[in-house]
Amino acid sequence: MRRKGINYSKFGYLFSLPFLLAFLVFSFYPVLYTAVIGFTDMKGVIPKPVHILDHPFDNFKYLLFDNVSFRTSLSNTALIWILNFIPQIAFALLLTAWFTNQRLKVRGQGAFKVLLYMPNIITASTIAVLFNSLFSYPMGPINSLFETFGWIHEPVNFLQDKTTAQGIVAFIQWWMWYGNTMIILIAGVMGINPALFEAASIDGASGWQIFFRVTLPSLRTIMLYTLITSTIGGLQLFDIPQLFLYGGPDDATLTTSVFIYGQAFKGSYMFNRAAAASMIMFVIAAVLAGLLFYLMRDRDAARAKKALRNRNKAAKAAARGI
Repeated sequence: MRRKGINYSKFGYLFSLPFLLAFLVFSFYPVLYTAVIGFTDMKGVIPKPVHILDHPFDNFKYLLFDNVSFRTSLSNTALIWILNFIPQIAFALLLTAWFTNQRLKVRGQGAFKVLLYMPNIITASTIAVLFNSLFSYPMGPINSLFETFGWIHEPVNFLQDKTTAQGIVAFIQWWMWYGNTMIILIAGVMGINPALFEAASIDGASGWQIFFRVTLPSLRTIMLYTLITSTIGGLQLFDIPQLFLYGGPDDATLTTSVFIYGQAFKGSYMFNRAAAASMIMFVIAAVLAGLLFYLMRDRDAARAKKALRNRNKAAKAAARGI
């Protein structure tokens, strides 16, 4: 944009410069540095000369084939993510259908949404302390409640059982994030053309038919966003497993992020292996995101583009023939 000989577009670059500098210093450089030290022998808190390994992929091979803890952390991360995300998306969709149903016209929606979203704004440390107190042994609210109902006859140490510990961590993640997912889905529904719902109602479609035949197909992009962000967040799961049970019992809640933290800042300070594990998780996240993009793509649009390309090719071939 120019006015009286002044080029105002340069101010846009000036306004974006602070973000660009912050990104380069605090995001791009650390990622690049992490990628590099994954191929080195860098370890220990005392500065030493760092060398590229004779076999640069040794750290990666060790983690994938020789380190049992890393493979355990991968399986734990996948299991906890599945246990919390499937109920999370199902419950969020159910609440979305309830709140956006024009026939029900739920009253006090604002209050309900605030209450359901509230666990997401509570700090992870507070939630870890809360659930540690709830499931404490031998005296704790959950043990007392179960004994009152006669479900158990003596206190149970829930936090020392591997399956129970994983279930509790998955439940905490579900409880913290289903409200956030619900808000995103509701925002997506609000962006759908109301004429589609009106046409479906006039045609006699029920509320569930409208939701599954009109709402869900229109939420493809929002669902893709939710899946990708949840996948990346699940792969980075750190705060609750670390603060709640420190990865225990017996590595049952050891996630990849907790493993990376332990490699980098505990024991021998194996920065090179921590960096290699981070790069492995980066590749896994990129592959999963690409797979989700492929599976959630708009097939109708892809077919239309392919048909258009074929028509253009046919037209060019006919023109050359003439």
